Amino acid sequence: MARPRIVIVGAGFAGYRTARTLSRMSRGKADITVVNPTDYFLYLPLLPQVAAGVLEPRRVTVSLTGTLPGVRLVLGEADDIDLDGRTVHYTGPEGEGGTLAYDRLVIAVGSVNKLLPIPGVAENAHGFRGMPEALYLRDHLVRQLELAAAAGDAESCAARCTFVVVGAGYTGTEVAAHGKIMTDEIVRGQPLMAGVRPRWLLLDVADRVLPGLDERLARTADRVLRQRGVEVRMKTSVQEATATGVRLSDGEDIDTRTLVWCVGVRPDPLVESLGRPQEKGRLLVDEYLQVPGCPEVFACGDAAAVPDLENPGQYTPMTAQHAWRHGKTAARNVAASLGVGERRAYRHRDLGFTVDLGGVKGAANPLHIPLAGPLAGAVTRGYHLAAMPANRVRVAADWLLDAVLPRQAVQLGLVRSWSVPLDTASPELPHMTPPDNGAGRSTAGATQAEDTSGNTGDSAEGDS
Repeated sequence: MARPRIVIVGAGFAGYRTARTLSRMSRGKADITVVNPTDYFLYLPLLPQVAAGVLEPRRVTVSLTGTLPGVRLVLGEADDIDLDGRTVHYTGPEGEGGTLAYDRLVIAVGSVNKLLPIPGVAENAHGFRGMPEALYLRDHLVRQLELAAAAGDAESCAARCTFVVVGAGYTGTEVAAHGKIMTDEIVRGQPLMAGVRPRWLLLDVADRVLPGLDERLARTADRVLRQRGVEVRMKTSVQEATATGVRLSDGEDIDTRTLVWCVGVRPDPLVESLGRPQEKGRLLVDEYLQVPGCPEVFACGDAAAVPDLENPGQYTPMTAQHAWRHGKTAARNVAASLGVGERRAYRHRDLGFTVDLGGVKGAANPLHIPLAGPLAGAVTRGYHLAAMPANRVRVAADWLLDAVLPRQAVQLGLVRSWSVPLDTASPELPHMTPPDNGAGRSTAGATQAEDTSGNTGDSAEGDS
């Protein structure tokens, strides 16, 4: 009898957990294939530390082939799913196409940057959903401070030292917190013009940082950010963005070359092409993570609208914690559909949240016990070490080195501005060819920097 073919599309939190659990449960009795554009699982919560130079990039990436025994990796992006024909079509990294047939399918394609119809944002902002964006942001921050130090006037110096982050959720809060520490450390060794210091602004239309979480966590994060010098502006957003600044919703104009877009995420556009019922772009599934009308198809993570059985009528939020737990449930139910074990409905219990605020600071409420300061920072890092599937010793070693050694403030110039556009369905991969229309700040800025200063990347431009 032929072994069942299980195809998992995506290797984020949900897809990776599904593959790992099925690998252990199948014991070689099923053909498991993961389709993913990269050969690693990205531990997204630590990405702000990569952008800030605390962790080396490979520390937060987990090899798929090295940690998923018995699972076949197909490098590529799924671009079409034929639910009637039970096939997945993908495009490989060198443009080659391929088709995979399946008996069971798990859709775990994740999410991409959420866009809003604000003039200039798509052209002048950058998101924070993948490794390319984190590497670009690190280079960009260093470059702006170096250009500021060489600026001939105070206005230009101040503009290059002004960094605007939009979105005060997990990602935006942590990017601002870590970014402020990094830029302050850099300018201590490379002084700017008299009276100029790095300026960070964190904006959100909500009335507090970390909206939707425990208010005590929000108050702790707000206090730490303000004490560090971050300008926290709630009920404020960007009204318009240009190559040299932003206009805020309160009418204030801010001269800046950096706009980091962290307003949230939206499901991968592949979900829309399936032609199945959706909830705000997420594929509707039942409590067993099965797609109604397609018992052989499961969906989990940010791509799926999973009923929240603890709060009837609602769906589980798009968070890494839920995606990780979705993956385990999806794997068990796929196995049950093949006659191994019994299927289970997805239920969750909130065990608390942690927020890394950089340095030794954090905000956490494990088991709903509110913590702040160094204790919360230690709990947060301990949680991440426990949650990571691999690289724990390397991550801990980088944290130790960061505590005793200064960070290396150099730009490698490996990721250009035009290669990480905000409007992309593939934040995991950098674009390999620049825009050919000659418009927009990204291409012009990159060309100018390469032609006049020898730096790669642009000299005046604006992410989970």
